[in-house]
Amino acid sequence: MRRTYDVVIVGTGAAGLTAALHLARHMRIAVISKNELDAGSTNWAQGGIAAVLEKTDTIQSHIDDTLIAGAGLCDEAAVRFVVERGREAIEELIEFGVAFDKADGSVEDGYDYHLTREGGHSHRRIIHAADATGAAVQGTLIERVMAEPNIDLFTDHMAIDVITNRHLKSKAPYNDQAHGVYVLNRGKNRVETFTARATILATGGSSRVYLYSSNPDGATGDGIAMAWRAGCRVANMEFNQFHPTCLYHPEAKTFLITEAMRGEGAVLRNADGSRFMPHYDPREELAPRDIVARAIDSEMKRRGQPCVWLDITHREPDFILSHFPTIYRHCRTFGIDITKDRIPVVPAAHYTCGGVMVDFTARTDLDQLYAVGECAHTGLHGANRMASNSLLECLVYGRAAADDILARFDDLPPPGQARDWDESKVTDSDEEVVVTHNWAELRRFMWDYVGIVRTDKRLSRAKRRVDLLQTEIQDYYGNFRVTADLLELRNLVTVADLIVRSAMIRKESRGLHFTADYPETMSHAVDSVLVPFGRAVSERVA
Repeated sequence: MRRTYDVVIVGTGAAGLTAALHLARHMRIAVISKNELDAGSTNWAQGGIAAVLEKTDTIQSHIDDTLIAGAGLCDEAAVRFVVERGREAIEELIEFGVAFDKADGSVEDGYDYHLTREGGHSHRRIIHAADATGAAVQGTLIERVMAEPNIDLFTDHMAIDVITNRHLKSKAPYNDQAHGVYVLNRGKNRVETFTARATILATGGSSRVYLYSSNPDGATGDGIAMAWRAGCRVANMEFNQFHPTCLYHPEAKTFLITEAMRGEGAVLRNADGSRFMPHYDPREELAPRDIVARAIDSEMKRRGQPCVWLDITHREPDFILSHFPTIYRHCRTFGIDITKDRIPVVPAAHYTCGGVMVDFTARTDLDQLYAVGECAHTGLHGANRMASNSLLECLVYGRAAADDILARFDDLPPPGQARDWDESKVTDSDEEVVVTHNWAELRRFMWDYVGIVRTDKRLSRAKRRVDLLQTEIQDYYGNFRVTADLLELRNLVTVADLIVRSAMIRKESRGLHFTADYPETMSHAVDSVLVPFGRAVSERVA
């Protein structure tokens, strides 16, 4: 099965759908989702979107806060690029119909929306829809996309690889480019070919490489791994953000407790009721996430506790119910009344700060291939993403990619004739247990050896195991028909290798990367850049 479009977009979160909506008036778009349209991380986002909306706030203040949180590794030009476009992005969502929470009274400068404050921010600048902002944004964008006649939506379709010149039937020109993607149609269990003049990867992050994660099951680093195999550089993969506060309960699948709760006065306590954040940072519970996560990890290990507790019981019940209804309802299903009880929490892998290297137009190293959202490395987040900057980045770069494609579309060469997917030498697997076992092993040793605190010895152990798994998985991939589980495992082991290699070349502690062997921070901040088909290098990205 062959399908041809002007643009193929892989991923249906805020970044991918934003790009689709800006392109749909002018060209035919295919949007590919490996699950349902709302199964990505955007739908799970609770806190909100950071933007300068209050009269007392300033663009420079938001930039400065982001630079501080990024621990010296942000690209200041990229930060300014995103922050300056924040208000426009929010106004577009409001125009689309996103129902952000209104303020109790009138607000100057024309904005009557409630703004909250989160860790690392010096002002209240987080616009939100209760504690389910992502769901409100996702639902609205899906409605708009489904109403566009030029957009075809393909759910239960999983992208396998970017089609490059080596996949073409005839001899290709020297300059490589993206021609679309090979896609597994999960419903019909067949591989289809989607070709296009431009391809956008908007597949989200890779936090499912860890045993404990706040992300949905689909966050398996697909776009990062696909771009790497296609010849694109990746950067700063060692910076994996662990959200400090995820619900800890034996019967609960990992559930995020939004940072906005700490922004509204919640405090962290040990089993004996004592607070501990004042001993770690003067900003206490509003310190950046890496500091809070390490503090929790330290207290759990020092005291032998399985978790710590987040306490907002000192606030009025009506306030809690109005601001955090989703969290209240979810916790109640496990017998926890957050208006009366402290919430047991642990850190969990939450956000991938590194990714595929892109410029301000979201172009990657491969011509006609773009990357937007969490799978991309824009320079915004540096060594530690500041709370609620991620959805803003999705909106800004999703539009940037669309604008660039529109501006140069007439000059883009048409896609080449890709070869059909070849299954003539493979069979159906009779050993799916291998995939299950390798998946469990990978996520366990990544948690144990490449987690919140790292050492050279731990990283070396992880690298040996990654190398063995890569060989085994590639052999399996070459002999059996592809399945979604196998494809995700293949991508996860690729991402794990990128994370470990990046961590091994950073001989310092900075932001989210903390190593006991190199606890100091170097005076000069450099990005960790990995080059496909070559060795790791460390350099400032031009």
